[in-house]
Amino acid sequence: MAQQADGPDERHRRPDGVSDATVAALGKLSEALECVERARGHLYSMHQLIGHADLMLDDAVQRFRAAGHPHLADRIATELRGRNVIAGRWTFQIVEDFDDGYHALFREVDQQARDDLVGGRRHLYEAEMKERRRSPGRPGHEAQPGSAG
Repeated sequence: MAQQADGPDERHRRPDGVSDATVAALGKLSEALECVERARGHLYSMHQLIGHADLMLDDAVQRFRAAGHPHLADRIATELRGRNVIAGRWTFQIVEDFDDGYHALFREVDQQARDDLVGGRRHLYEAEMKERRRSPGRPGHEAQPGSAG
């Protein structure tokens, strides 16, 4: 395909013979992957927050002991501090299982779909939406970085 004077670059144009239905299906798969990526970020946030909270328990234990409440300090130190968040697992293990299992497979399937159907191109649905919605020739509506309109 020859480069258009005012339009998306080659890697954001659909190959010849690719249907609207295929682009829409790839777009929905990409949207689903983006949701999984957001969920992954939340999972990492949970991992960091739980880890931070567990470290804060050291200070709480010391403070309860200093305040004359050794029974609470002991319970926190032995039952809560260092406890698995789910059976047999700390959050780092949850993150690793998610990354190596569900997340890895999701990314693999997305990549395979793009490789098999559109030569690996990404975000074709969005690139075509941009072309439909932008106002060529208007500032801030350029087709590509550094293009004039």
